[in-house]
Parts: sequence; C-alpha cells; structure tokens
Amino acid sequence: MTTTPSIPTVVITDARDIELEDWGPLPEATGAPMRTAGKKLWEGDGVLEVGLWECEPGPSRWVFETNESITMLSGRMVVTEDGGELYEIKAGDSAVFPRGWTGLWDIKETVFKVYTAF
Repeated sequence: MTTTPSIPTVVITDARDIELEDWGPLPEATGAPMRTAGKKLWEGDGVLEVGLWECEPGPSRWVFETNESITMLSGRMVVTEDGGELYEIKAGDSAVFPRGWTGLWDIKETVFKVYTAF
C-alpha cells in the first residue's frame, strides 16, 4: 500500500486576523518605495505557493516568471498588459497572470490579496 504525504488543510476565516511579515520594499516599484508585507500559507513542489500579500499604492512594472492567480480582498489597482488591455482590479475580483505576462500595475489603494503561484 502506498501512502500519500499528509498536506495540512489551511482554513482562513478572516485574513485580516493573520499577522503579516514585513517583506520590504517592492523590487518592481518604478516610483517611490512601496512597502510590502505577506504571509506564505502553503508551499509545494517547484514554484507552487499560496499566500497573502499586501502592498502600498504606487506604480510598478512586472515580468511574471510563473503563473499567478489572485483574488483581491481589499484595495484597487489598474493593470495594463504591454500592448494590450487595461483592467481595474478591486476587492472581490480575481485575475490570472500567465507566465511571461509583462506590464504595469498602478496600485491606487493599498491592496491585500490571496495569491497562488504555479
């Protein structure tokens, strides 16, 4: 009989109650420094990761080296894909950024999101 390693269940009833760690200034910022904080909730093989992330307002430029799915818990930002569409993402919205996505994020109000990198 083969046994599967046990992966703990993560249940969050109110993400605002989770203490975030200081992750320093956002490296992708293109203007003034932007404070970030977060908490890894789960890590798997390879680039698999689930967590919470918070970032202060400001502009930034992104080049995604992995796929990332997000669900915005609070805040608002405008994302513009290079050569493509402009989208407003706000609390309650979800988005997927595929590996290789490049563009600008303009965070208008401090964002707090759940992310999954895969």
